[in-house]
Amino acid sequence: MTPTPDTKLPKVGTTIFTVMSQLAIEHGAVNLGQGFPDFDVPARLVDALARAMREGRNQYSPMTGVPALRQAIAEKTERCYGWRPDAESEITVTSGASEAIFDAVHAVVRPGDEVIVLDPCYDCYEPAIELAGGVAVHVPLDPRTFAPDWDAVRRAITPRTRMLMTNTPHNPSGAMLDESDVRALIDLLEGTDIYLLSDEVYEHIVFDGRRHESALRYAELRERAFVVSSFGKTYHCTGWKVGYCIAPPALSAEFRKVHQYNTFCTFTPAQFAFAEMIEAEPEHYEQLGAFYETKRDRFREQLLTTKLQPLPVPGGYFQLVDYSAVSDLDDAAFCRWLTTEKGVVAIPLSPFYGTPPVGQRLARLCFAKNEATLDAAIERLRML
Repeated sequence: MTPTPDTKLPKVGTTIFTVMSQLAIEHGAVNLGQGFPDFDVPARLVDALARAMREGRNQYSPMTGVPALRQAIAEKTERCYGWRPDAESEITVTSGASEAIFDAVHAVVRPGDEVIVLDPCYDCYEPAIELAGGVAVHVPLDPRTFAPDWDAVRRAITPRTRMLMTNTPHNPSGAMLDESDVRALIDLLEGTDIYLLSDEVYEHIVFDGRRHESALRYAELRERAFVVSSFGKTYHCTGWKVGYCIAPPALSAEFRKVHQYNTFCTFTPAQFAFAEMIEAEPEHYEQLGAFYETKRDRFREQLLTTKLQPLPVPGGYFQLVDYSAVSDLDDAAFCRWLTTEKGVVAIPLSPFYGTPPVGQRLARLCFAKNEATLDAAIERLRML
């Protein structure tokens, strides 16, 4: 007989992103669900990748990442945030931001420890916490503005709190922490031994002249933080799965202990390509916000011709819409109906919550798409 496993993740099934993308294929729907661009990777990056492979850079990289890439990350960080991490002891290249999140959690969270997450939160957070033996403590953001209630966060802290996880710009809402939030966070963590995991994968996709308040800007935060970023989001190549984590030397040492027995190292030729791209074309990440702001504005104007109500989007490449004028279905049922009957894929918000708000009627659409893709979706959404 085949033994029946005692699952370590009883609440986990197939991710909503996989489910909805499969439905898109089955029904020929326009996929605005899963967050990946459908336009080209920068030409220089593709050329650099091909050149690296032709030059034989195809074997294991150093466990912490190719030195040229870590140096480029250090220089870019200083350029963006006014502080330069040590490339040798504070930067680790990972196989995507999800691996970095997993490694950071497992580096410091012990069985019974509590980790505060702000709902709605990305769906890989809680499984990483549970696999480490920790307990996710869900604190809700405002259900319309997605701003944190720092008093509620403070009340959630106990002697067992080991880590707090933040995400700015926020997935799924696009909300951003401002300087007052950061000051509140600093005050909250002062005098504690709580670690911060700051998920900043959309760091360069910010709009309306706002500033990304990276934890790396603030000494009081970076001394206790794992800061995670993603090349896939910045360079339109989510399938390459390359990210990195910046953390103080002592935290990086623990992080690397997990990383080396998780993936050990990351796709080598891509690391050389990213190192070249960062140094040769800094204007790419500098202009990324403006690039996506144009898409956001155009998509919002189109949505205003439908029955869907778009919410404000300060950053990231997702647009939340209120579908109350279309349906009373819960969000999971609505998104399935929208895909199978109307031919447009959206992502429900409920999978991002420990306990979804009662009566919330919001869905997430991705506007990191070609104009033709967005136009095709809008044509169908106007028929609602």
